Amino acid sequence: MESFQILLPSPALAPYVRHYWLLETDSPIENTERIIPTGNVQMLFYRGNPILLSSSHDSRRVNSQSILCGQYVGYSELSFSGTIRILAVVFHTHSVSAFFRMPVSEFCNQKVSADELGDRELQELEDRILYEADDRNCICLVEHFLLSRLNPPKEHNLERMFSAIRTINRRGGEVRISDLASSVYLSTKQFQRIFTGHVGISPKEFLRIVRFQHALYVLQSTPDISFSQLAYECGFYDQPHLINEFKVFSGYTPKEYLGVCAPYSDYFSQENG
Repeated sequence: MESFQILLPSPALAPYVRHYWLLETDSPIENTERIIPTGNVQMLFYRGNPILLSSSHDSRRVNSQSILCGQYVGYSELSFSGTIRILAVVFHTHSVSAFFRMPVSEFCNQKVSADELGDRELQELEDRILYEADDRNCICLVEHFLLSRLNPPKEHNLERMFSAIRTINRRGGEVRISDLASSVYLSTKQFQRIFTGHVGISPKEFLRIVRFQHALYVLQSTPDISFSQLAYECGFYDQPHLINEFKVFSGYTPKEYLGVCAPYSDYFSQENG
């Protein structure tokens, strides 16, 4: 049995939180799912049986706790069996810094627990969610926590990053960093520093993830497209470049990827502010 649903945040949090998702599943055998970069930071709350999260950067068994998943430049594996319940907060690309005091770039390629953060308020939220049976009540608890923590960075920089990310999305990641900087009236060096502080990875790394997600979206929308045409339409230098990026972000070549799962872009399939 498996249940999955996506819920939208309250209007007050909509500028910062993209959505919540809820997953409940019960499997008598161990299952493994490949997790690829989505371009968004997520905060996950785990209930039920322990799960194993592993990547080239770290591997850990997670049992009834909260994890802040930073931007990943690579893929990871989620292994589980028995009953698991996951509540996820998916932040807009540019906005997670409004809730956490540590620089978002310190979460890059990391999964950080509330204990590791030394965040007492998050630890208390984790405990309350653990013993709350109703998922919607859990979301209410999360929203109360986020609203109490909301401390947006300098508004002009937040607006600049929002504008730059809209341009990146509109162009499918095919844009020069210097042009992005100019569009928001910053030097390239200033733009790279502010962007990394808000998003958690450098503009160059983020553009790579967006191009990869755009390629998934094109495959999702046009399943009969050739790989050479896909490379051309999505801004890769050539087909070998496309293949290499797929290996980095999914562990598969495009052909292998299509052999194991249906292409789906988490980033482009729903509006990403």
